[in-house]
Amino acid sequence: MSEPTGPVPNLSDPRRKRLRFRSWHRGMKEMDLILGRFADATLAHLSELEVAAYEALLRENDPDLYDWITGRTPVPADRANPLISRIMEFHGVGTHD
Repeated sequence: MSEPTGPVPNLSDPRRKRLRFRSWHRGMKEMDLILGRFADATLAHLSELEVAAYEALLRENDPDLYDWITGRTPVPADRANPLISRIMEFHGVGTHD
């Protein structure tokens, strides 16, 4: 698919490996790129709380995630968290209230 062939962060934790795979194998190619690149750059360094938040985020529907992360629609208050803001910042998208 669109998974990169370059160096991959050392993810010895099976949970993080699974999250990386799920990040690169979404339903939308755009989300593969958005979440896959973010996972490659940060997943090895996330705290356990952030990993749990990322797992929850990956359960969201791709069209909704895409709209939130690209700033097309505001992130609903019950879904807003620092991790979504961090993904937006990673991709150069300003946060919207």
